[in-house]
Amino acid sequence: MKKKMILIISVIALQINAQTITNYTTADGLISDFVECIDVDANDNIWFGTSVGAQGFNPSSFSWETYNLAGPLSGMVSENIKEIKLTKYPQTLGQEQFWIGTDFGVQVPNSNPSWITYNNTNGLIGNQIKSIDEDENGGIWIGTNQGVSYFNGNSWVSYSSPDLHWSGVNATAFDSNGDKWFASPLGGITHFDGTTFTPYDTANGLLSQYVTALLVDDQDNKWVGTSSGMSVLDASNTSFTQHTRMYIMPPPDTLNPVVDIAMDSYGRIWTAIYVGYLAEGGVAYWDGNQWEDFHVSDGLVGPNVRGLVIDSDNNVWVATSTGVSKISAIASALVAAEIATFNLFPNPINDVLYLNNGTQDIQQVKIYNNLGALVYSNNNKKQQYKIDVSSFYHGLYYVNVHCSDAIIRKKIVIN
Repeated sequence: MKKKMILIISVIALQINAQTITNYTTADGLISDFVECIDVDANDNIWFGTSVGAQGFNPSSFSWETYNLAGPLSGMVSENIKEIKLTKYPQTLGQEQFWIGTDFGVQVPNSNPSWITYNNTNGLIGNQIKSIDEDENGGIWIGTNQGVSYFNGNSWVSYSSPDLHWSGVNATAFDSNGDKWFASPLGGITHFDGTTFTPYDTANGLLSQYVTALLVDDQDNKWVGTSSGMSVLDASNTSFTQHTRMYIMPPPDTLNPVVDIAMDSYGRIWTAIYVGYLAEGGVAYWDGNQWEDFHVSDGLVGPNVRGLVIDSDNNVWVATSTGVSKISAIASALVAAEIATFNLFPNPINDVLYLNNGTQDIQQVKIYNNLGALVYSNNNKKQQYKIDVSSFYHGLYYVNVHCSDAIIRKKIVIN
């Protein structure tokens, strides 16, 4: 990629084919350059987990909010944050909230001010936290080295061996049916439809038993990150396709161990990759036809990529062991093709969403919540839609409007 240095201060920005990468380190306010995990809240504040505490960053005001043993909340069990999750739905604990995971359980702030702690004495199946995920109903799924525990705001339910692989759960994802998918460190993935647990591993076509990350896209394809690359299980759960060279490695090595996966509002899949024995890594995205990658030579703050998250403006935030990089939103003229006669209003929305495509029919409308779950679908062909969204939880949603020659993807906010 062609690059041009346009700014050299404590925050470094690089221009790459009209693409900007901005880097943040301790010189800019980070409490540690070694960022283990990352997430984004409903207001596009970015949250980091490090070995010396958790931290929130407001990019608009360039302000930082730090949580460690020194405060502002009492009772933190450990500053070594392994997982961090900002909930999108308020119903579980009555408000949007952030969870931190450590080797001593999970914690969430309350209003005392102090931390609420959950461990294997009061609900969790294990204390060593591997993942924190939220379903479309606001339920929290905690992956541990012993299995997975589900919290509905009042009580806990846990699943472990023999239903799940004995090695634990690295990630939980949810398809459009509300079924759960679990990633195992050593046992592939497992599908749970509420009754039956069905495993998928190398015998079914998975690249590797060692699954590190998991994402279900808006077409119900399961993107499975493994130690050997990316496997994609189709919507019918019958066949895998493989991606093993997403990030171009120095020859002769082509191994692409996946660290994390995310999807932007255009439906593009982003993945973080790191090869420890080579100290080599970066991020790449799939545009539907090919992979494009970014690495240190393009401006990333470091090669040891630990995770990534995408904000509502499609900026990609990358956590590394040497700071955080923000890749500014990359436009997609093909996927986000605009039809001149199309109109969507109002936005934000209180009760009713209106779609109008002039004299051309809309073929299909799908609405996905911020977790990627399908919450509305209609394939009646007509020029105008009136959609009642008054029963939807407030927050960010994505509308896919299928027209005769394009798919229009729009971001909406429901108040």
